Amino acid sequence: MIHSKHILFFDAISISDIEKVGGKNASLGEMYNHLTPLGVHIPNGFAITANAYRLFRKENHLETDLNELLLSLDAKKFSNLSEIGSKARALILKSQIPEEIKNEIHHAYDSLCKLSGIENLSVAVRSSATAEDLPSASFAGRMESFLNISGAQQLEEAILHCYVSLFTDRAIKYRHDMGFEKMDIAISVGIQQMVRSDKAASGVAFTIDPDTGFQNTIIINSSWGLGENIVQGTVTPDEWMVFKPTLQEKKYNPILKKRCGKKEFTMIYAAPSEDSAAEKTTLNKETVPEKQDQFSLSDHEVIQLAQWCAIIEKHYNKPMDIEWAKDGLNQQLYILQARPETIHGKEKKQVREIYTLKEKSKLITQGIALGDKIATGKACILNNPQEGDHLKDGEIIVTDLTNPDWDPILKRASAIITNKGGRTSHAAIVAREQGTVAVVGCGNATQEIINGQQITVSCAEGKEGYIYEGELKWEITEQDFSQLKMPKTDPMLILADPERAFELSNYPNKGVGLMRMEFAISNTIKIHPLALCEPEKITDDKTRAQIQELTKGYSDPQKYFIDKLAEAVSIVGAAFYPKEVIVRMSDFKSNEYANLIGGKYYEPAEENPMIGFRGASRYYSDFYRKGFALECEAMKKVRNEMGLGNIKLMIPFCRTIEEGKKVIEEMAKNGLIQGENNLEIYVMIEIPSNVILADEFAALFDGFSIGSNDLTQLTLGLDRDSELVSYLFSEQNPAVKNLIRETIHAAKRNNIKVGLCGQAPSDIPKFAQFLVEEGIDSISFNPDALIKGIENILESEMKNTVRL
Repeated sequence: MIHSKHILFFDAISISDIEKVGGKNASLGEMYNHLTPLGVHIPNGFAITANAYRLFRKENHLETDLNELLLSLDAKKFSNLSEIGSKARALILKSQIPEEIKNEIHHAYDSLCKLSGIENLSVAVRSSATAEDLPSASFAGRMESFLNISGAQQLEEAILHCYVSLFTDRAIKYRHDMGFEKMDIAISVGIQQMVRSDKAASGVAFTIDPDTGFQNTIIINSSWGLGENIVQGTVTPDEWMVFKPTLQEKKYNPILKKRCGKKEFTMIYAAPSEDSAAEKTTLNKETVPEKQDQFSLSDHEVIQLAQWCAIIEKHYNKPMDIEWAKDGLNQQLYILQARPETIHGKEKKQVREIYTLKEKSKLITQGIALGDKIATGKACILNNPQEGDHLKDGEIIVTDLTNPDWDPILKRASAIITNKGGRTSHAAIVAREQGTVAVVGCGNATQEIINGQQITVSCAEGKEGYIYEGELKWEITEQDFSQLKMPKTDPMLILADPERAFELSNYPNKGVGLMRMEFAISNTIKIHPLALCEPEKITDDKTRAQIQELTKGYSDPQKYFIDKLAEAVSIVGAAFYPKEVIVRMSDFKSNEYANLIGGKYYEPAEENPMIGFRGASRYYSDFYRKGFALECEAMKKVRNEMGLGNIKLMIPFCRTIEEGKKVIEEMAKNGLIQGENNLEIYVMIEIPSNVILADEFAALFDGFSIGSNDLTQLTLGLDRDSELVSYLFSEQNPAVKNLIRETIHAAKRNNIKVGLCGQAPSDIPKFAQFLVEEGIDSISFNPDALIKGIENILESEMKNTVRL
């Protein structure tokens, strides 16, 4: 292609040209040259160099005035930020682009039109700062882009306004925060053929989980129309979580989870205008209800995008933040931008702060949590950043949405809450970058929260963020992993909430010894499985309406149960892959099942559910067989369709050998055949009969997991929930220890694995020592007890070595 002094087409640009064309354009040139041959679609274009901007500044005699303005900034309170920004922008707006640069721009634009075969080609005009998209700084969103620009006059005006955007209030503030106070930042402008996503969809993707830094997933967000809505946080987008290790294997579906967002608005091109390019070239209209409930990409398109994202990440050898779009005319996907991810593309922390909420109050609203911290303060409802002076230091911003215009006031808030926006919106990125507690996409925050109300914002309870009434208490504990060695006895995790899996996978561990299925059923699915299998038994309209609302979008409500349970388990399986994750099939008691939506129509009333109709006895019964079949289908999907063969299954409360055989047969009928595709089935050792017949159980199952709580209560004949006899409850009791000892020895005799799940090994060093001495293979801990548990195991192993 034809190049000139101040113009470089993408085919002449590489990542080493950041000083010439800025980070954004350098990345586009790099991808255009190296990734297009690999099948990644990147629209063609050219860059106006940073030297062109410097010549513009010089010929218009701007250096001295602009430099003086920047040096006069109140760097402490930023009290004159607005005044300085306004004066700087006015200086540029009254300036002229030099004739030699204009001529080169016109010639390059004509060439791009000819290459595309379209006269007056529509282009995107984007700012690209020479310090932009460095790993330590992201100017993304702080500088302007202009879409649907066509013709020489509009193009010139759009370029001038890109120059102006280097001096918006937010860009001036950010350059100061990142240490670029002087006039050492120049700006390049990228001109790229428009992708007609106004007739389809667009969005962003991260090649790392942006909240936890977990590196084995790709997060894709999408919404109808142009992508600015997602970047600006105007909409709650669709979201997909894709698993990298199985992404290239065609026999597996790598999509771990997907969520249909509201996609409240659709941004489209405005009608062509002969007026200034700085005027609105786009329109934002409300998305029609049927499209709000429809995914904006197919699974096939999501996988295609994810594969491209993986190629981009591999090329740059670092986590990437990527913008993409789908052209509604030719139905093709395109990559528009790629920059290094700025938060987690660093070394893993060796010291972690753990925030734990110690009390709860009335829940006001909830949304998507950013980070894992907690904050409290008075709510300050703001309609726009111009009202920022209403905010007092330490108060909590509550608003409809946030965008880069909020940056100067974000640091003054103890937290931020929005109605709209997703986890990959620009506001979310900045909140993470600044360490601000934030909950986005609540939907109704400005309606439900009262201005001046004391509230607590908790992001420490998984991916959901919760806003509670009042000032609640919490604690912060530090866990230092830096000097911790891994013991010979495998330390594993007990896990209930899948949303914490990515975060917890960074802890020292050898996998998950117990994943409780019940949490996913009660918190995500919420519906009794039999209410989906036998809906005719439900007679009240309210319950029917609840079920209909939750299963919206599913022609077969049973598939809702299967998909949601599979998602929950697959996230845990992916987080710890390829380490083993032992999933316990459902172990609700009948009274707990009855609390699920529709449950009262199916569950019996038992005097003592703790030792009643629970665990294995339900699975093969005519009463619950259909519900168990749904659980099996979900596990089959995770293992066989999604490729997570590290998932092992465990049967709880299996009273007899005959019962164990019936359950294994029932699983086989539902496609979960022991040994097939390396499927291992464990059994919980929690009833004395399990120990007395341990050799027979070992012949039937692939492993033992000792449930010390149930084994203790059933050995000692006491209800662990009863305060009257709680003082007798102790795993240290000689009778309990004898049963645990015999279980370990039986496992060794039969060459199967044996572990224990419980609190005692972390609380009681002597109990940990007992387990190590007896030769247990693994001990599973709740997350808050893991570090202490590992320390106890290490100490026990050292003593055991000395003794030997």
